[in-house]
Amino acid sequence: MNGKAKQLIESYLSNRYQQVILKNSRTNSNVVSKWESVKHGVPQGSVLGPLLFLLYINDLPKAVPSGTIPIQFADDTCLLIASSNTRELQKEFTTSLLQLNKWFQQNLLTLNVSKTYFFLYHNKNQNNIDLPVMLDNKLITQSTQIKFLGLTINDSMCWKSHVDTILPRLSSACFVMRTTKPYFSYQTLKVIYYANFHAIMSYGIIFWGQSSASLKVFLLQKRIIRIMTGCGPRDSCRKLFAELGILTLPSQYIFSLLLFTVKNRKLFHVNQDPHSLGTRQQQNFHQPLVYLKKYQLGPYYMGLKLYNILPTFLKTESHSFVSFRLSLKKFLLESSIYSIDEFYNTCKLGKHKLQD
Repeated sequence: MNGKAKQLIESYLSNRYQQVILKNSRTNSNVVSKWESVKHGVPQGSVLGPLLFLLYINDLPKAVPSGTIPIQFADDTCLLIASSNTRELQKEFTTSLLQLNKWFQQNLLTLNVSKTYFFLYHNKNQNNIDLPVMLDNKLITQSTQIKFLGLTINDSMCWKSHVDTILPRLSSACFVMRTTKPYFSYQTLKVIYYANFHAIMSYGIIFWGQSSASLKVFLLQKRIIRIMTGCGPRDSCRKLFAELGILTLPSQYIFSLLLFTVKNRKLFHVNQDPHSLGTRQQQNFHQPLVYLKKYQLGPYYMGLKLYNILPTFLKTESHSFVSFRLSLKKFLLESSIYSIDEFYNTCKLGKHKLQD
């Protein structure tokens, strides 16, 4: 760092003062505190503030034990701990919290216990486990669901809660479309669709798009397409999706998941990795043998499963992400599929004209 840059940083961080102004609604007067020097932190709302904060907490993952996986995004931090034994899980969780709290104290930060939650993943057929966890003689709240980065996640990994969260917003988008339709062209209506409906529908779809609850979202998508085109409530939408160039919800799920898979192909193993035999499927991703349904419906397993069923020409183009994206979208628009099973049949039998 040169001298001028150093002076700018010092000027930015030093000799700053702040005061607090409280308004008394009864007397309609203000109570003003004295000006005090800001000895810690950065100016709130500044452009440089988020970058300096990230630098400040850069070593936070080193503060937790090796068996704990920290997940950070901006000022949100989550800890993932896996154990088959309840007592061992409680011990590891408590140890991680203590070490994390120690790091906060050493760095002049405070862990807000009242805003700290934890929940335990379990299958539907398992009973809820009461796992008391204490920090500074305060009980950490155990929750059944939590909202993280815009996704509502519950302890059984059932996506019904998330779908129920976005349904009112999607219904509002349908109302907006119905209100604005008489005044705009198809092109403008498509812009409104992508801004108000598609952005909500497609967010995190690789996680919840295969769940049974997604059918409610698909029904709302059909409704907004019918509103855009002026069709009746019982008219078929399959051709309308292709004419508008809009992917159905199942197609959008497949599209997003396959793009994620191809973009992160380093996470997968091809069939030629375990053995050197030259088979017709040696360039397919190796499909591990798993029995847990939750894992089978997850983005990793479903991603490689959908990729392996793709036609050869799409697999060939997958080495160029841009070409693969364009070809895959064209393929899905021509198919206009309504379910994952239809996608399997389309890829296996080459049937692009499906009946409603």
